[in-house]
Amino acid sequence: MKKILFKGAASAVPTPFDESGVNIKEFEKFLEFQIQNKIDALIVCGTTGESSTMTKEEKIETIKCAVKVSNGRVPIIAGTGSNNTKEAITMSKIAEELGVDGVLIVTPYYNKTTQTGLIQHYKAISDNITIPIILYNVPSRTGLNINPETCWELSKIENIVAIKEASGNLSQVAQIAHLCRDNLHIYSGNDDQALPICSLGGLGVISVLSNIKPQFTHDMIFDFLNGNITESTKKQLDCIPLINNLFSEVNPIPIKACLNKIGFNFGKPRLPLIEMDKEKQEILFKEQNKN
Repeated sequence: MKKILFKGAASAVPTPFDESGVNIKEFEKFLEFQIQNKIDALIVCGTTGESSTMTKEEKIETIKCAVKVSNGRVPIIAGTGSNNTKEAITMSKIAEELGVDGVLIVTPYYNKTTQTGLIQHYKAISDNITIPIILYNVPSRTGLNINPETCWELSKIENIVAIKEASGNLSQVAQIAHLCRDNLHIYSGNDDQALPICSLGGLGVISVLSNIKPQFTHDMIFDFLNGNITESTKKQLDCIPLINNLFSEVNPIPIKACLNKIGFNFGKPRLPLIEMDKEKQEILFKEQNKN
């Protein structure tokens, strides 16, 4: 069996920005809030963190901060993916040196590759680090899917331990689970599919929802894993309207609006992302207040 980085809910953490760059004090405050409210792991510099518009120096500063704040209390996983294999290797090596527990590596986007190219891409990265790798499959953003048979080949690599599955295709997730079993752990990359993927053997969710509801999301997963299916199902169904509104505009636009609303200072998203439409914001806040 491959190393389990975490079970439960991991927050895909947004990055608070101000005029000078990353607002590190606010980031520290938010990470502590997450840890105090039962989050099981923290993902930094990922899609929700707006890594595509962060400089290398900002990523290093953010990863350093997360490792320091956690101090071993919860796993810190850094998004180090790129469509440039050399760049992904460089950032993964830096993240390992900074003390992260694992890295989350998205498939190459825009230039993309073949399934054989995917295997070579991930193998090149795994050859240069020793910490665990989570594959990240999100074809709606990258235009590239990791096929189940490719997952099986990648699962043979020792430090490729898991996949964040955000394809939305439950049949594909079932096929990955069938082929890979304990050689590749599965995390849902979609909040609305957290329990369906757990029912196929998944270990939890890499979540946007948990940024505003960390304990709720933790409890939902562990209710399921501990056999309290009725309660976990109720939680999953009850939060569907809020999840839908959290994705009514491109992530992380809505979640940053929510965090600003509840008293954190996450600032504005960086261009090309913009602030949330006011009408959609009002609907989101109403749903947020119900929960």
